[in-house]
Amino acid sequence: MPSKALLRPGELLAEARRVPGATEAISGPLDAAAVLRRRDELINNLDDSSQVPWLEERGIALFRGRGRLDGEKRVVVGDDVLEARRAVILAGGTAPALPPIEGLAASSPWTNREATTAKQLPERLVVLGGGVVGSELSQAYGSLGTRVILIEGERRLLPREEEFACEQVTASLTELGVDIRTAQKATSVHREGDTVVVTLGDGSTAVGDELLVATGRVPETHELGLETVGIPAGGYIKVDENTRVPGKDWLYVIGDLNGRALFTHMAKYQAALASGHILGRPMAATHLADGTGAPRVIFTDPQVAAVGHTTATAAAAGITVRVIDLPTSGNAGGSYYGSGAAAPAASSSTRSAR
Repeated sequence: MPSKALLRPGELLAEARRVPGATEAISGPLDAAAVLRRRDELINNLDDSSQVPWLEERGIALFRGRGRLDGEKRVVVGDDVLEARRAVILAGGTAPALPPIEGLAASSPWTNREATTAKQLPERLVVLGGGVVGSELSQAYGSLGTRVILIEGERRLLPREEEFACEQVTASLTELGVDIRTAQKATSVHREGDTVVVTLGDGSTAVGDELLVATGRVPETHELGLETVGIPAGGYIKVDENTRVPGKDWLYVIGDLNGRALFTHMAKYQAALASGHILGRPMAATHLADGTGAPRVIFTDPQVAAVGHTTATAAAAGITVRVIDLPTSGNAGGSYYGSGAAAPAASSSTRSAR
């Protein structure tokens, strides 16, 4: 919610500026303060108390605190010991990964949490990582007037998606003013007062007021009490097609914690898989869509939407594919979205691998 609230105003403004008639009516930059206020409204200032009545109406008891397993079908939350009749579902999620870069941890870096909830915009932002989070937040901050330097260790942004999509996103971010440095890795980080300095492998530096680390996620399996039921902590927890832990007919793990598909919508889908199986209404046999089959969207401009394999992962899996490119200019309706929106060279082609 917070990242999309930051992205939407810039996306909408860019779209309007592509439409003759609307272009002439629009001048000036986004009102960054108004964008941040709207973001806070949408996320209710990170206060989830408004959701409690929804739970109570459905007979769901809420215990606030750090929960951990304490043996089979037992969960401890503070001084409360909860015993399940049927099952326990873990949905612990993941935490941002901080790579072992000299001086990084001591430089007070931002993670996605700080970047999406910041109360003020820095004049300069350095972003480590050109994946989904790094690319989306580089666009959000760039559209709001922050000078952004985006650093990616691979040779291109969005390395897990098709290369043609990466090229279009790179062109869009560059036009926005983002300084993109690919095939570069940070070797050290240090703070000089209110300034953070990142030294790269080629000896160059990237200087900003804040540093966002967007280099991946790690499962939060520690302190969950997994050892009390014979499961080692430290990695993703393996589950079957119903999100149940093999050998534990009462334990289910959904969302990022099982590593199958790290998306919010997939966590909700897996919740349906788990609850259906617990209640004797399994749906996995006909509706299994997570893992490599998961649909996904990257909310850059242009957006990158995909489902299933890329050509690279299909080839690695031994699947023979045929690639079909279809520019959206082939659809007359695309022209209503403005100049360039339906041109093959712009943010506008779709590709299917069969």
